[in-house]
Amino acid sequence: MGHGSSKSSSSDDSTNGGGSNSKSHTSRRERIKTKLHLHRHRDRDRDRDGDRDVRTSRGSHSQHPKLSTLEDFAGIALVTLISAEMKFKDKWLACISIGEQTFRTEISDQTNKPTWNSEIKFLLEKNGPHVAKISVFETNRLRKNNLIGHCEVDLFEFLIRDSDSDRKVFDVMDPSSSNVVVGNISLSCSIEDPTETEKSFARRILSIVDYNGDGKLSFSEFSELIDAFGNQQAAKKKEELFKAADENGDGDVSMDELAILLAMQQEKEPLINRCPVCGELLEVSDKLNSMIHMSLCFDEGTGNQVMTGGFLTDKQASFGWMFKLSEWAHVSSYDAGLNSGSNASHIVVFDRRKKRLVEEIIDGKIVLSMRAIYQSKVGLGIMDKGAKELLQSISEKQGKKMNSAESAKDIQPFLKFFKDQINMAEVKYPLDHFKTFNEFFIRELKPGARPIAYVGRDDVAVCAADCRLMAFRTAEESLRFWIKGKKFSIRGLLGNLPFSDTFTGGTLVIFRLAPQDYHRFHFPVSGKIEQIVDIPGCLYTVNPIAVNSKYCNVFTENKRAVSIISTADFGKVAFVAIGATMVGSMTFTKKTGDYVQKGDEFGYFSFGGSTVICVFEKDSIALDDDLLAYSARSIETLVSVGMQLGVSVKKRTQHPLSTSNTSFLC
Repeated sequence: MGHGSSKSSSSDDSTNGGGSNSKSHTSRRERIKTKLHLHRHRDRDRDRDGDRDVRTSRGSHSQHPKLSTLEDFAGIALVTLISAEMKFKDKWLACISIGEQTFRTEISDQTNKPTWNSEIKFLLEKNGPHVAKISVFETNRLRKNNLIGHCEVDLFEFLIRDSDSDRKVFDVMDPSSSNVVVGNISLSCSIEDPTETEKSFARRILSIVDYNGDGKLSFSEFSELIDAFGNQQAAKKKEELFKAADENGDGDVSMDELAILLAMQQEKEPLINRCPVCGELLEVSDKLNSMIHMSLCFDEGTGNQVMTGGFLTDKQASFGWMFKLSEWAHVSSYDAGLNSGSNASHIVVFDRRKKRLVEEIIDGKIVLSMRAIYQSKVGLGIMDKGAKELLQSISEKQGKKMNSAESAKDIQPFLKFFKDQINMAEVKYPLDHFKTFNEFFIRELKPGARPIAYVGRDDVAVCAADCRLMAFRTAEESLRFWIKGKKFSIRGLLGNLPFSDTFTGGTLVIFRLAPQDYHRFHFPVSGKIEQIVDIPGCLYTVNPIAVNSKYCNVFTENKRAVSIISTADFGKVAFVAIGATMVGSMTFTKKTGDYVQKGDEFGYFSFGGSTVICVFEKDSIALDDDLLAYSARSIETLVSVGMQLGVSVKKRTQHPLSTSNTSFLC
């Protein structure tokens, strides 16, 4: 949404004709902007004089109706983080994450009962993100703040519940344990109909240019408003638009008439290209979010505490002033998608189940070492002169260490480091069952922990691992959006084996496992294992820093095992398990000649992160649209074993999937 930032208007001013004409347009916008701020302060003073709690009244159901149905719903959600009760005193901030947006409150006073009354608006749609993650941080650290707990709120369930109150209290859970309560947080949520929001906003903003306060707008007042909107085409139609609203032809237009006209015009040909408050250029194609942006700009200063936006993840939003300084100095920055250099320190992926961006946790020292090796010719030059053998030796020694009884002491620190990314409630055995770190690392899950999509439908392929996924229709697409090694090819990946030509022009799916993931891999399809071929090689890391490096070719140079699965619905499918740094071994629990069902376990990786790549024959699978869309943006999608991956092309029209079923779940 971009709220809180402003962009240069020089390019737009130049289109006005330059010179004094350009300055006059700029000065009109400045006058409107100044009046907006004065108007907002008057609103705030009026609220104080009336001893009225603006935040409470804005969140009440008397103004915003309850949600009665989800069918084709699209509306604006108003969420207010009211207060919290925590176990100890500190200075607190809270973040709310939904979809690709994260917002944060201000920092509270030193207390165990922080009060924020901080609100945010965003678009809420039936098929869009609707589960919000609320994180609570203590802020007594300079560099970064400490996550104390979080909760998840399904806003649709919140809005349709049978209650007369729009306020509810949620338990805040310890991120390292799903059954330990560390506090509670109170929030409210209500909805606004988009059409009513547009009309209401129009009335509010138009009242500012009613200079004489008579409740009507003259043509000159209307003209200044259109100029402030920054739409040069609309500026040429001011008389036409004004006449359309002035139904009785008396030269004045009432607020309601003009508000209706503006709302209707926004649907046909938007008039507002620039926020008249902050000056930011607005996306013409995203009318509702533009309206939300302007509403937030208008609300700042009226007495409503508006959350700060512009963050991708709650971790980014929680950082202290030292991180902000490093951002300013371009030492480290956040972005979703393909990153290199210092930006690669933060891997931001899209969680498919929860429909929001999340950050992958990775040790900073490891990031620095990987950048030194994989993002420079010097680093890879060292690798070519004996370091490859050193990596092999280190990996073997680390594998032996993780199989020792002494390694069991590393389990608890590992869980603490990944405290909100490992769910022990899903694990088959209790923690004291694991006598070595590797036993824990290759842990099994409880039956049913990973439901398989469309059981009995072999024409529906599923995800092979808990991982970060990239999906491409062809290898050429993967080179354009993700893999930067110059020598990558399907033939190179499959080791120039005789069956490689079968997959020419085929579809590619990359399943990258991080250390915190469940490390057993499963079959994406049903069929017969025709062969398993081991290919010796290096042990480069499979982290995106290396995969995105133009100096090495991780997938075609690493040690790997290529399996060919013969299926009735997809033809042949190549399943490639790739070793990596610190991976002691790849163990298969099935063998050549076995008949398997999709979702069955195929094997596991020992300690370390690694990757599985599946290659489908050309035109045999239609991958799910969301996976392709994020991959085209160079964003990995966080998925789980058994989620839907795609549908057989030849069976797709014969047996369409149920529309009542979520596409990637069973």
